[in-house]
Amino acid sequence: MSHEIFMPALSSTMTEGKIVEWLKNPGDKVERGESVLVVESDKADMDVESFQDGFLAAVLMPAGSTAPVGETIGIIVETEDEITSVQKNNKTFKIQSDENKKDIQSENKNEEESVKSAKTLKREEPKIKKTEEEIIKHDSQIDASTANSTSRVIASPKAKKLASQNGVDLTKVRGTGPHGRIQAEDVLKAKGQPISVPWIGEGDYSAGIINNKEVKSISKEMGNSFGKPGETVQFNTLQKAVNKNMESSLDVPCFRVGYSIKTQNLDNFYKKVKQNGVTMTAILAKAVAKTLNNHPQVNASFSENGIKYPDSINIAIAVAMEDGGLITPVLKDPSKTDLFELSREWKDLVKRSRSKQLEPEEYSTGTFTISNLGMFGVDRFDAILPPGTGAILAIAASKSTVVANDNGSISVEKVMQVNLTADHRVIYGADGAAFLKELADLIENSPDALVT
Repeated sequence: MSHEIFMPALSSTMTEGKIVEWLKNPGDKVERGESVLVVESDKADMDVESFQDGFLAAVLMPAGSTAPVGETIGIIVETEDEITSVQKNNKTFKIQSDENKKDIQSENKNEEESVKSAKTLKREEPKIKKTEEEIIKHDSQIDASTANSTSRVIASPKAKKLASQNGVDLTKVRGTGPHGRIQAEDVLKAKGQPISVPWIGEGDYSAGIINNKEVKSISKEMGNSFGKPGETVQFNTLQKAVNKNMESSLDVPCFRVGYSIKTQNLDNFYKKVKQNGVTMTAILAKAVAKTLNNHPQVNASFSENGIKYPDSINIAIAVAMEDGGLITPVLKDPSKTDLFELSREWKDLVKRSRSKQLEPEEYSTGTFTISNLGMFGVDRFDAILPPGTGAILAIAASKSTVVANDNGSISVEKVMQVNLTADHRVIYGADGAAFLKELADLIENSPDALVT
């Protein structure tokens, strides 16, 4: 009996997936729960497991192909005897099999030519005026070429692109991804370049004052990779998902409300705990979560059956990926976690989002979203509401501002502008204003309370 492998829906927004690589070859034994292939969804690279024991009989969609959700991409049979009949009856497999044979023949021919070239070089060595160092270098290149033709390199599409651009030999790179898969950061590490991280509102930069030199440095280090002038670059899977979500957001009747928060005490608190590994992102996430405990309306969302009140407060934080698109790693119930553990959790989420190794529940379960662009020095901005949530908070940089005090005096204070975008079907202006007022009071007067 045969069983079809379908392109799975790895997220609620996924409509198609790209096959990154097959972890099994036709004819290989497969156990239930064992990973068979890696699929690039709209949010992450995920292993697809087999639902039954048997043998992989046919691969209908090769690595690099894109298929809609629900499309048959492979076939598993229960017994080894069934493999031949499935392959014979499947035209797609036959075509691919013939192509694979051609590739193997071509590779073997290249290998033979490489070996022949090496032998010729050795015979003519006395006649060629090369230094011993040059000969050794040439021989090593031949060895690398031979290795490439006899072993399969498992690498992400971006890793392959970076390797090509930087002249990195993937056969000599140790992969840190699943099943030894080479990630982009592995290539950069091999090249000796600093690893570029998705830009996020955290790390060594507080929500407080940063000078123009620091902003320029952050922008250069954390900016996205874009196309060249005059070039048209196709949207990747993640970007397509973001575009679809943003278009859906246009149908939601939203309102926006802002608040100015003094950050002197917040900045002082951050300086004290930063040395213990605490990030500004964790501080802000916990402050928002603690405030939401008293304002469940702002944590709610619209549904066809009415207002949906989640049983937990999960803070999603927008992260811009280097190769385009956004992802929102989720800190679950941060108000119930101490600040130090919360910071460790966030760092782990960022690391795994960078290598596209997040599980669906780690990026799709947010009930409230934070977007922080403070590290770029912007003084204010509005954020677009993500589908399925009721509100998103845009956090800008804290800057020195002339403030008029209640007693009529004037002083210079560090002030951070925050703007709430909310679904007006669920949240009213008074709800948003009350939430921001309490959040400001916590940040301005009691940041020490965020430790536990």
